[in-house]
Amino acid sequence: MSLVSPSFDVPTTGDYAYDWALVDVETSGLMARQDRVLSIAVITVGPDGEQTGEFSTLLNPGCDPGPVDVHGLTVERLRGAPTFDQVAGRIGAMLQDRVLVAHNAQFDYDFLAHEFARARLWLPVSQRLCTLALNRQVDPPTEDMKLGTLAAHYGIPQQHAHDALDDTRVLAGILRASLSAAARLDLPLPLVTCPPRAESQFTPKPPKTPCGYRNPGRLTPGGPLRQGMKVAITGETAHARAELVGRAVAAGLNMMTSVSRHTSVLVTNEPASGSAKARRALAEGVPVIDEHSFLRLLADVQPGAAHEATAAKVNAPVAGPDAERAGRLEPASPTASAATAPDAADPPAASPGVAVPAPRRPDPSAGTVDKPLAGRRVLVLGGGHADAVAARTRVVDLGGSAAVNLSAGVTDVVLLPGGEGDRRMRRITALALPVHNLRWLTSPTATDRNAVAPRPQEPLVLPRGGVIDLPMPHGGPAPEWYVTAGWAPQSDCEIDIVAFLLDEDEQVTFDEDFVFYGAPESPAGTVRLLTGGPAEQTIALDLASLPPATRKVVVAAAIDGAATFGTVGAIQIGAAPGSSGAPLARATLDAATTERTMLLAEIYRRGPVWRLRAVGQGYDHGLDALARGYGVDVAD
Repeated sequence: MSLVSPSFDVPTTGDYAYDWALVDVETSGLMARQDRVLSIAVITVGPDGEQTGEFSTLLNPGCDPGPVDVHGLTVERLRGAPTFDQVAGRIGAMLQDRVLVAHNAQFDYDFLAHEFARARLWLPVSQRLCTLALNRQVDPPTEDMKLGTLAAHYGIPQQHAHDALDDTRVLAGILRASLSAAARLDLPLPLVTCPPRAESQFTPKPPKTPCGYRNPGRLTPGGPLRQGMKVAITGETAHARAELVGRAVAAGLNMMTSVSRHTSVLVTNEPASGSAKARRALAEGVPVIDEHSFLRLLADVQPGAAHEATAAKVNAPVAGPDAERAGRLEPASPTASAATAPDAADPPAASPGVAVPAPRRPDPSAGTVDKPLAGRRVLVLGGGHADAVAARTRVVDLGGSAAVNLSAGVTDVVLLPGGEGDRRMRRITALALPVHNLRWLTSPTATDRNAVAPRPQEPLVLPRGGVIDLPMPHGGPAPEWYVTAGWAPQSDCEIDIVAFLLDEDEQVTFDEDFVFYGAPESPAGTVRLLTGGPAEQTIALDLASLPPATRKVVVAAAIDGAATFGTVGAIQIGAAPGSSGAPLARATLDAATTERTMLLAEIYRRGPVWRLRAVGQGYDHGLDALARGYGVDVAD
């Protein structure tokens, strides 16, 4: 097999030519740290597009195979198959010195990393490419980004969905077509650097039991401990640390591994030790007691207030990485609005978002006068930051979507002063995209509008402060929701996407409710950070399985370095059901200037409904200060 085909002009040199290792795994579940690989296929391809190797096998995982209705791999079929450690050497040799390619690549990569760790081996992968992320950049006119949908769009035959070898052969065709499309658009490949993975990272850890009580505040002098108080310990203790923690948790206290302004008390026998926790407690005015006093107070912990009852859970999430079998989603409420949303207290120092009606799905054939750009994606080039922000805001006001990168979905380009020198103009000219000056946004013509062919499904365009209800499943299980953030590739800084799981008091219940690059998964795996490339990261949320105390999930962006969002430019967010689902809503957030952190979105409960709000609130301080405002210290 060759990736070279007369129907696709595949680049075989320069930025698009690599040694590739295309991979697909079928698994017993979705959690790499606890589930197992049941079958694997690997196809290797050289920079010239020629296949150089192929290997596939079933695997005996030594456990229940999970959703047999998805992959068809029963215990009987897997009996007698090799275990992963028996084939790890061969697989490692095929991966060595090649870019790993998969559809939803982090899923396959994480499972391989855990399997190699169990076999006491290193995963020999230094870079990976996700064809899902690549196609989100290309933006073909498909109803979703599932493997089968992309295969049909690109004319790739698919014989047996969820068969590892057939899926990998289909993946080869999709890679070929996607590389060709990326080259036409001159898009940088979203390659992800994969550092060596230490075995200790893959040791399964039991999730911490969330505290069932609200934080009553700080310990008062001479007062009792109350259930729900956040307690941290630092320094040497006479009793084993595990014993102290166990007794405190049994009494209903919330044991933390860091100190913040929400900490109720710090326990230490050496208050002047200068430890990070002791310094933070002093700076925040947190009460400090010694171990003996703590044990005395533990003998009579007063009752606390339980977390408020939450809405009934929706159906359990579907098993399978793309949630392709999720039931039909009911449409989002057309009456939801930011003005009626119960936007409980804004995050620390945040000013309220703009109250605007929740947008409806644009109808390209509606012919309304006030929304002449409905169904169109407009890329703004050039101009100063303030001028570009104003132009993109105007695009949204006219019903359009403001793009942050050139893609196949861009329908128009607005050129501000200096934009003619943008490196993308050469491609824009070659693609014959309509190029307009700023005056065009004053009154786009009907002729221009009618020239745009409608896509199968246009996402709702959310302005800053816009709110929508996330649809509930109708007759089927609930999908995970994926909130994906993307931006223009940066050469002088990195952007990190993070998430905070907050209770009704706008605090994390415990430190592990802060999901970031150093801890990319909440304890139960209900919120995960996924990296699709250097200019794209995703927060995946299993809303049906969030802890009862979680009332809101805040998704934020932080710049690692001295740059600001004024120089980075706009960040686009999209919310989709399932990793490969079509975006239900999209927002372009770019009002920040000197800020280094920005709240992108809030996903919060209102009765039985989960809502998403596009925020766009920026702060001049860094991620550490933002985290402390929510009750966690990233320095510890």
